[in-house]
Amino acid sequence: MKQTKIHTTKKLEKLVKKLITTNQNTDCGILGKWNATIFYVDRKKCWLITNGLTKYNVILTDIKSSDLIKIEQIFKEALLDQLIYDGIITDFENINSIIGELDFLPTDNDRSTTGFQNHNLETIDWWKHEFENLENIPIKDLANRLNTSPIHLGKGRNISDYTNSVEEMKKKLTE
Repeated sequence: MKQTKIHTTKKLEKLVKKLITTNQNTDCGILGKWNATIFYVDRKKCWLITNGLTKYNVILTDIKSSDLIKIEQIFKEALLDQLIYDGIITDFENINSIIGELDFLPTDNDRSTTGFQNHNLETIDWWKHEFENLENIPIKDLANRLNTSPIHLGKGRNISDYTNSVEEMKKKLTE
């Protein structure tokens, strides 16, 4: 069975201690590893989960400790919904086979992805103030804005190194 690694920030790790494993030997699959962090809207816990390879973002909202039992299903459904919203059409069985089981791990100190996440959290903060409460925030639209923002992947400074997360995710899912 495939497994997908999700490295958590120290803040999130404290809240999901019982999910954290230390099994580093799992294969990541075609999408590679993900990084998850936590942020709050109206004192409700929300997760920003970012793919390490494509910098593709998925937002989970109002995650309570009782939801941790079904976090795998919540993540897969949110990912599928976001992929459909972003025009990267796929089906649940495809996502299920690509993702497999989730393997939550402590932080991997991936500074590149952490930088993307911190920048995106600032953007989310700006939108939080505009919409005032969680029910008014169009989460899929907000994640789409993050996913369609220009990003730089690669080592060079060529214009061809600039892309967006939606295009990168499309490439990965069609490989």
